[in-house]
Amino acid sequence: MTRDTIIERTRDFVKETLQNAEGGHDWWHIYRVWNNARLIAQTETVDHLTVELAALLHDIADSKFHNGDEEIGPRTAANYLKSIGVEDEVVEHVAQIIRHMSFKSGFDSPGFYSIEMGIVQDADRLDAIGAIGIARAFTYGGFKGREIYNPEIPPNLNMTKEEYKNTTAPSINHFYEKLLLLKDKMNTATGKQLAQQRHQFMQAYLDQFYMECK
Repeated sequence: MTRDTIIERTRDFVKETLQNAEGGHDWWHIYRVWNNARLIAQTETVDHLTVELAALLHDIADSKFHNGDEEIGPRTAANYLKSIGVEDEVVEHVAQIIRHMSFKSGFDSPGFYSIEMGIVQDADRLDAIGAIGIARAFTYGGFKGREIYNPEIPPNLNMTKEEYKNTTAPSINHFYEKLLLLKDKMNTATGKQLAQQRHQFMQAYLDQFYMECK
């Protein structure tokens, strides 16, 4: 099977699997991350097949929608890739990227890193900030029935991993607990450059938000 066929079949598999997904983690999120990853990969020396497959499959079974099971994502991705005959080395690399790339994985001791993971992680983080990131934050907050803003509930800037996974805080708090931190966590020069303007947009949005709240 050619590289293009593998990617095409994986794209179709992801689109079908996520057709009823929550709006912030649906096919269009995957599509944006895939495009971001391909853009960043052009500036690095990498295995492009691994980058594209990991980008396409990174949210194929997000733990937050599967009772916190952090292995269901890498397991689902690996099983799919094996089923279409992808080489074991690529399958394992993709599974490791999915296992270790999420923000919550940063609470653990570093267990794995590759430049391919750095690219996909940057691509995913770019979709978590800026105008898209704002839209996704409130979409997910609405999905979970959270308040938009409550000044009586301050952000928790020293959360444990379990507190982060189980938070019910207002959506605005998520900016301080995650989104505004991502600019300084980017791995690649291209990722850092692209994150800067999106970060500034979020800061301007928050200024406007608080002005209107007054």
